[in-house]
Amino acid sequence: MSNFALIGAAGYIAPRHMKAIADTQNNLLAALDPSDSVGIIDSYFPEAHFFTEFERFDRYVNILRDKKTDKIDYVSICSPNYLHDSHMRFALRSGADAICEKPLVLNPEDIDGLQVVENETGQKVNTILQLRVHPSIVALRQKIKSSETDTKHEVDLTYITSRGRWYLESWKGDTRKSGGIATNIGVHFYDMLYFLFGDLQENNVHLNDPTKAAGYLEFEHARCRWFLSLDENDVPTEARNNGARTYRSITIDDKEIEFSGGFADLHTRSYEEILSGNGFGLNENWAAIEMVSKIRNAKIDSTKGERHPKLVTGAVS
Repeated sequence: MSNFALIGAAGYIAPRHMKAIADTQNNLLAALDPSDSVGIIDSYFPEAHFFTEFERFDRYVNILRDKKTDKIDYVSICSPNYLHDSHMRFALRSGADAICEKPLVLNPEDIDGLQVVENETGQKVNTILQLRVHPSIVALRQKIKSSETDTKHEVDLTYITSRGRWYLESWKGDTRKSGGIATNIGVHFYDMLYFLFGDLQENNVHLNDPTKAAGYLEFEHARCRWFLSLDENDVPTEARNNGARTYRSITIDDKEIEFSGGFADLHTRSYEEILSGNGFGLNENWAAIEMVSKIRNAKIDSTKGERHPKLVTGAVS
């Protein structure tokens, strides 16, 4: 049994990490969040110590390390994106490995700095790249790899996940803190594309607003038109009329790739891989973090690369 601490216990994604820690038969000793709305802990680890101040949390973790009793083996990081780098450094320097939510960091140069801390401490950063362990995506990758040719696949990626007015008022609406929509909700999809189709060769941005973005990515084995949105009005009419607020679609060569199911246990699967020594580390994150960094800072140019159908048809609301 390994001992865990968790940073960001009141966040949206934290319950998935708590469940993964419990599902893998491990123990959560301490949790931190400035907000005390963390009753979800009772469903998994009611005996966990809880802190609203980082200084007291830091002291507790270090007391355990110095006594070498109940030492923290892993720190799970579910804090806002802009704090990931600092919290991973804390974990490593506390003698623990880090398990960090996406995006690992906001800029690729931050990965270099974390590599230095890994080397100094002998500890390791792991990240949640859940689509790399999704059974349908793994099977698709094997199929693509077994039939590689010089022909590039034609890919359309559409992801719409409706968010209310609160979103832009929270840290997620601040590009300095979240990295913007492409980073906050798109980074794991870009990683999936890299995982499936190889090195990136071209990156053009056609739209980049606070609630939606679109562009064109060309990989070694694919040409991809992508569209992301937080606007419920962008959900296809039929799906919206049926009450859907989220729409996820990936087509490869005009064939829909079905992977809407199987998401519930991906964090547990990720934890299983990490605990067995097969987690995704710093190097695996580089391609996607570089992609979103360039998207965030790119000049909008709709003349380069193919545009997503929602832009071509004027369907974007």
